Amino acid sequence: MEKTKKIKSLVKTTYGEFVVTFEREPDMGGFMVRVPKKPDVITWGKTKSHAERMAKEAIECSVEGEVLIAAEQEGLITIKKQRVPA
Repeated sequence: MEKTKKIKSLVKTTYGEFVVTFEREPDMGGFMVRVPKKPDVITWGKTKSHAERMAKEAIECSVEGEVLIAAEQEGLITIKKQRVPA
């Protein structure tokens, strides 16, 4: 198995800049993106610029989710649970 080269870059988001790593995805093509400071954020893009846009969106969603969960835990909001149709 050949190791692919990881490319580090900065992605600017609404919530600041985050270091991300781009790695070529041999099976699907394109680039897989990981965010070292946010291990829950892994995404993919067909091109490097597409992968960067996807990373920005994923980082922002992760931060917003953390804020909502913290607000609910503090009793500041109630997140309505939705049922998923079978």
